Amino acid sequence: MTLQLDDRQRAMLAEMGVRLFDPAPAEAAAVEVASTETARALQAPAPRATPAAPASVTTASPPGLPERVLAPLSGPVADMDWDTLTQTVAACQACGLCHSRRNTVFGVGDRQADWLVVGEAPGEMEDLQGEPFVGPAGQLLDNMLRAIGLGRHENVYIANVLKCRPPGNRNPEPAEVAQCEPYLRRQVALLQPKIILAMGRFAVQSLLGSTEPIGKLRGQIHHYAGVPVVVTYHPAYLLRNLPDKAKAWADLCLALDQVESAG
Repeated sequence: MTLQLDDRQRAMLAEMGVRLFDPAPAEAAAVEVASTETARALQAPAPRATPAAPASVTTASPPGLPERVLAPLSGPVADMDWDTLTQTVAACQACGLCHSRRNTVFGVGDRQADWLVVGEAPGEMEDLQGEPFVGPAGQLLDNMLRAIGLGRHENVYIANVLKCRPPGNRNPEPAEVAQCEPYLRRQVALLQPKIILAMGRFAVQSLLGSTEPIGKLRGQIHHYAGVPVVVTYHPAYLLRNLPDKAKAWADLCLALDQVESAG
């Protein structure tokens, strides 16, 4: 896949810290000359050759981890519509996080989107506003999405693994993730996205059931509940590790390829 970038998208990539390579004039001229010579060569009659055996077909990216075997979703959550699910999450007291939260963070975006972005857990600003990915990390995510022609409310839905903020922004506990997973699974079932972009270690662990580091899981197509999953770094991590923004851009391109190939 080749992205044709306009000035606005180039500016967004610059904001992400991704450097773009444009061939120098001399290099461009050399490419043009080479293209002309190639065209002339193609016009000349080619010698007949003995047909070769068909080459094996290679995939654009290696297969990911074996898909987790999920038990059928049961209980009232399995049949909830969007509004009922939203109200249920807002009133949830399944774990101790309900005692310290200010707001639940259900999700935001287009409920008929092709893209589902899954983050880890709400932070302080998300807890205050009741919306995922706000603040500097959210601004970076918005820039990343705009660079590929998407937006927070444009063919994208954004959710977190946890719907409540852990106190002091500590890491989510396994029991908390387990209590929240039915809500996320129902969101996936209602949305039926073409791609899930898993951002950050705990999102990846929750969706894929793997403790492998993100660096080993990138560049592959995984699956969750039958939906393709692309793994990438959390925007908050990228703000602290600027060189890895280029890797996140590659992950976005892989996800975009997957969506386009799905039609």
